[in-house]
Amino acid sequence: MFQKKLLLLTACLVLWQAPAAVAEEDAKVKLDLASTFPGTMPILGLAAHDLAERVSRATAGEVEIAFHEPGVLVPGADTVNAVADGRVEAAWAGAGWFAGHDSAFNFFSAVPFGPGVAEYLGWMYQGGGLEMARDMFREHGVYNIPCGMIPPEASGWFRREIRSPEDLKGLKMRFFGLGALVMEKLGVVTEQIPPGEVLEKLKDGSLDATEFSLPAMDKPLGFHTLAKYYYFPGWHQQATFFDLYINLETWDELADHHKATIELACGDIMREMIAKGEAAQGEALADLQAQGVELRRWPAPMLVALEDAWAEVAAEESAKSENFWKVYESYAQFRKKQETWRYLSEL
Repeated sequence: MFQKKLLLLTACLVLWQAPAAVAEEDAKVKLDLASTFPGTMPILGLAAHDLAERVSRATAGEVEIAFHEPGVLVPGADTVNAVADGRVEAAWAGAGWFAGHDSAFNFFSAVPFGPGVAEYLGWMYQGGGLEMARDMFREHGVYNIPCGMIPPEASGWFRREIRSPEDLKGLKMRFFGLGALVMEKLGVVTEQIPPGEVLEKLKDGSLDATEFSLPAMDKPLGFHTLAKYYYFPGWHQQATFFDLYINLETWDELADHHKATIELACGDIMREMIAKGEAAQGEALADLQAQGVELRRWPAPMLVALEDAWAEVAAEESAKSENFWKVYESYAQFRKKQETWRYLSEL
């Protein structure tokens, strides 16, 4: 009799556990992520792998972010568009790669002569920047999560020394975001292309010059083998945000604790990118100099010409796009309020 009761109890336990096991299996989520940046790229590319690993750990494997190299699912320049139209579930990119829809998206990526890391974070999280970004992306079926940030970039690689704004006229140059519009004011022909395509275009003469990012991220791309003059500071990107983009319908279907885990992991990744971005540049610059790279800092008249051109671009884009005007006003007012603090606090 006892054995019969034991068998019956065991059967009941098996039946009771089976639905729970099925439910646990059903709770697992896989997000295919299309990246704009190669996965081996220092700081920026590696961060996407770190994000996937942390989300998996924190969810005990319930959420898998599957990284895909540029061009595997969609072209590197098309990743955010692919999220918007449902071709992929997630993307690793920056808002500037979506600016074809509205130039105002650039503000959530980088701004010429803009703030450093701390002040940019202040505007994004406490000054209304993120709310405006979310509203704009939502109209396109995208949920954006700030997920990375880097310190000031370099200003660009040139085959010859640039002594004045006149030396820029007619150059064909890879350039990103709003900075490209500024360079066009000075006679540069710009093209925004993914990093993996730049070196070949330098080799075949399609490009005369290029900018991309930090020295530690530029060095593996090999630009220094063709262009020896490396200019600073990166007036066009004093700080740069990168986002995790998730299709809005896919995001809405996620469990709330999975959403929270992804957002917490993005905050963690952002902190590490800022730290690594600062820590890696001294060694990278020393190595580049050892390979014959000439480091140059723009003279004041050059920076003045660039900043004047940026003022023209801001006025023109504000007149063309209501969103640009609204975001620029928010951004400019926040920076205005911070003027006294900047003056008093910075050495």
